[in-house]
Amino acid sequence: MARFVVGERDFELDGRPVRLLSGALHYFRVHEAQWGHRLAMLKAMGLNCVETYVPWNLHEPRPGEFRDADAPGRFLDAVRAAGLWAIVRPGPYICAEWENGGLPEWLTGPLGSRVRTWDAVYRRAVAGWFGRLLPQIVARQCTVAGPDGRGGPVVMVQAENEYGSYGSDARYLEWIVRRLRELGVEVPLFTSDGPEDHMLTGGAVPGLLATANFGSGAREAFAALRRHRPAGPLMCMEFWCGWFAHWGRVAEPRKAADAAGALREILECGASVNVYMAHGGTSFGGWAGANRAGELHDGALLPTVTSYDYGAPVDERGRPTEKFWRFREVLAEWAEGPLPAVPEPGPVLSSAAVVELGEWAPVGAVLDALGGAEVVGGGPATFEELGVDRGLVRYRVAVPGPREGHALRLRGLRDRAVVYVDGVRRAVVDGEVAVVGGVAGPAAVEVWVQSLGRVNYGPRLGEPKGITGGLLHERQFLHGVRSRGLRLDALEEPGALVKVPFGPVARAAGSAGLYRGVVTVAGPPGDAELTLPGWVHGFVWVNGFCLGRYRAVGPQRALYVPGPVLRAGRNEVLVWEWEGAPVAVGEGAGAPGLVPAAG
Repeated sequence: MARFVVGERDFELDGRPVRLLSGALHYFRVHEAQWGHRLAMLKAMGLNCVETYVPWNLHEPRPGEFRDADAPGRFLDAVRAAGLWAIVRPGPYICAEWENGGLPEWLTGPLGSRVRTWDAVYRRAVAGWFGRLLPQIVARQCTVAGPDGRGGPVVMVQAENEYGSYGSDARYLEWIVRRLRELGVEVPLFTSDGPEDHMLTGGAVPGLLATANFGSGAREAFAALRRHRPAGPLMCMEFWCGWFAHWGRVAEPRKAADAAGALREILECGASVNVYMAHGGTSFGGWAGANRAGELHDGALLPTVTSYDYGAPVDERGRPTEKFWRFREVLAEWAEGPLPAVPEPGPVLSSAAVVELGEWAPVGAVLDALGGAEVVGGGPATFEELGVDRGLVRYRVAVPGPREGHALRLRGLRDRAVVYVDGVRRAVVDGEVAVVGGVAGPAAVEVWVQSLGRVNYGPRLGEPKGITGGLLHERQFLHGVRSRGLRLDALEEPGALVKVPFGPVARAAGSAGLYRGVVTVAGPPGDAELTLPGWVHGFVWVNGFCLGRYRAVGPQRALYVPGPVLRAGRNEVLVWEWEGAPVAVGEGAGAPGLVPAAG
């Protein structure tokens, strides 16, 4: 066991000063079979610690229904086996470019902006989640002896996350701290915020270590932190060494030399650091979040791509980049001894393979087989009212007639819709005020709305999805709307696909729907990329594992397939195309395919 404390100027481990050289690695963005390799990469780069968030909505998708909630504990065991310390950031809000910032939609739906406050309903839900999560963190603190008598890897735990960027409810923050202590957290607690006065005053808690998040300008950032915390260790809890990408936008990657220089400046200030991200991984399962544009994060929706490569020193596939080697050079100067050898990369798929899609089911048939109950109301129901976190909702409404053609308006659309009038596809629209022109009555209208990812940062956190402001014909609200949702994870439930009425793929003729097929891997499996030439927008599963969202708008052009997902021989593939597939899906340019992960 070890005693880790916050000293007057330094962190102290068993009475001696210690510097935390940490790197962010989210266990939920890395296939579990690859945890060991990725942790070894961090250690070889010169780090002595790893940091991870814990996403509440991944582990409690519906109230009281827990899924793989013991994964954080297993990851911390892997951290201990790798010989690293651990920093845990359990939220309940995590940001992380993750759907809804990690908050469950079943909570943000009814509460809205009351989340992350003293609200009794919110606190009751947090208490239930913490009661399930915290015992496995508490049992793995450095102060707690394991079965072999040694302490665990956890040296610090965060209270909330970047709260100064969101709110000012000091009573709520104090309750989070009190709850963590009551559940057995003994190691130091801390907060992290941007190095601006309003963020530090909103997010810091008296008596707790305050840390700062930034990507450059360490001296100025730490000077701001010292105005609020004259004593205590300096730490950059999120050193942004790269950045994430949004669909339809190309970002300029941060150069390795620039990032290494910023890292050196942090260390020359005598500070500890957490490299965010050391290894970004992938937002599997459609869990990527979204931002709002503008300085105040209140503008247009910017959905985040599936890849969370982040321009990190260890790339999405676990390989060292130029940034890795530059960081290793810097970190070696502060290491207590020689750095370990860099691990060999994992196996790569030996040869390309074409996916043979032989079956198809129209999206309406999939909804009929796996969707929730249809709700009839005066207006459209939101995703949250229908219990849909990730997925889509179909709205059906009648335009009375006879009447001349007027614009059909989808007010408060979040986020993207395919519109059919009398069974004919009329438009694909997006934006908060979407318009389809020239709809005459009488007419039967179907609107299939897709969520592109919930906002994970800023004042729009927790906003509802769907058609949130009504369906209007000219200025007239259309009432009697029938709403029915289909959750993404409904396709993963045992026996789900047996209920879907698949037919020959030739019937698809380029339509949206669920495509099923196989891909044959010759030789041993390994890391691969899945390409989808000509496909527009949807999700892919390989052997029941959801790789995430694809979109033709880019910049991401292929989906990462971890080697452990594949097996030699026959592999099952599902492609859920939401907008329109290539006509010749089984041959030529329209065939999805596996290719070896690029070296």
